[in-house]
Amino acid sequence: MPDTIDDFDLNSINRAFIENPHPVLHRLRAQSPMHRNADGSVYLTRHDDCLKVYQSRAMLSDKTQEFGKKFGQCPLYEHHTTSLIFNDPPYHTVVRKLISGAFTPRKLAEFEPLIADIVARLLDRIEDLGELDMIDDFAKELPTEIISFMLGIPEEFRPNLRRFSLAILGALDPVVSAERLAAGNAAVTEFSQILNDLINHRRAHPESAGQGEVLDSLIFGEVDGRALTQEELIQNCIFLLNAGHETTTSLVGNSVGILLRNPDQHRDLLDNPDIIETAVEEFLRFESPLQIGNRMAGEDIELSHGVLPKGTYIHTSIGGANRDPDVFADPDRVDLRRKPNKHIAFITGIHVCLGATLSRIEGRIALGQLVQRFPGLAANGDAEIMPLARFRGYARMPVRVR
Repeated sequence: MPDTIDDFDLNSINRAFIENPHPVLHRLRAQSPMHRNADGSVYLTRHDDCLKVYQSRAMLSDKTQEFGKKFGQCPLYEHHTTSLIFNDPPYHTVVRKLISGAFTPRKLAEFEPLIADIVARLLDRIEDLGELDMIDDFAKELPTEIISFMLGIPEEFRPNLRRFSLAILGALDPVVSAERLAAGNAAVTEFSQILNDLINHRRAHPESAGQGEVLDSLIFGEVDGRALTQEELIQNCIFLLNAGHETTTSLVGNSVGILLRNPDQHRDLLDNPDIIETAVEEFLRFESPLQIGNRMAGEDIELSHGVLPKGTYIHTSIGGANRDPDVFADPDRVDLRRKPNKHIAFITGIHVCLGATLSRIEGRIALGQLVQRFPGLAANGDAEIMPLARFRGYARMPVRVR
């Protein structure tokens, strides 16, 4: 922790902040809610400020300039400047409409029984194991199966998906080592080659799409005569992997960690399985898988403690906003019955997460069934937090179920 809050710099955080950022976030929110970093960027930790930034159409998501300085010309740059999330209208509007065909009510209705079957099968395996790593043996397996169905990814490639996702997302941290950049570029290149072959095969054989697959709607969908190019298809399929894989893994892992640390809430969920929907919302608030977002001020914006001028690079603390005592009563206490719960784990505005409904379905089914089937779920060793600042989740979590 810095000696004074004025010394804090998001670009030079340490492992202690990653392990538990909330003591620092509480101090920032109270003493420096629009905190200026050494590079001139600003770190926002208040809920109302983050909400206003996300809801303003004048706040820009395009990262062409920023990522050009950070990455140079490389596969990571091509990915992050082509995919949906780091772009603005009109490109963002067109691509979002094309991708949204993968998340229609009809498609989501197809996923629910698929998710239930996957979860039941994984829980059968967990029962056989008795002792396991909750991340490797359950939390990452569910989104791996779902995203594989969505994109038609053959089984031989599925074990690599979390490695791809972590490597690509890890390069988005405020400070990234040369080794992490190299791993991210390698992941984009390798996964792009796999997707290029899959897309070409599906173009030639559109009739062979499987249950829950959305690749065909991405390939053949059009908005006002505009379809995704091959490169846009590849990079936005990678985006779907990242958006749906690591965040769901972390939602499940973080939720289990919260229950293990809060036995009273664990017991409440065991005794009252009907509270699972509000429980998932509280899990998302308390340990948000996405901790930090970014925007560029496209014009001056007035926030709680002053005006940020046009051109300011903004870091939004989702983790800080979701524990703001001005919005959440007793914010550091887990309350699985919390209502209302105005968390921004899925952001809001035009960039609200496309897969939010699917993620909630996955969380409701996976966590609901896990808790009810294994009431004796307990820690079986020390868990390990991933060494990432932007994304919060576990690298490992040893547990026992009997």
